[in-house]
Amino acid sequence: MKKIKTTNCECCGNYVYDDDYGYYVCEMDLDEDEMRLFIQGDFQSCPYFQYGDEYRIVRHQM
Repeated sequence: MKKIKTTNCECCGNYVYDDDYGYYVCEMDLDEDEMRLFIQGDFQSCPYFQYGDEYRIVRHQM
């Protein structure tokens, strides 16, 4: 049985606020199918997901 990696874009380091557009966007270069899923909110197994924890490096150094 294959385990599906669930993701939440709001926790992703690639999900950033764009001042020009006035809303959050994904910084990754998504293809057409991935973009459709992203816009619909159905992106369940994003291969680009990175946990957006800015304190990760600091904890690693301790």
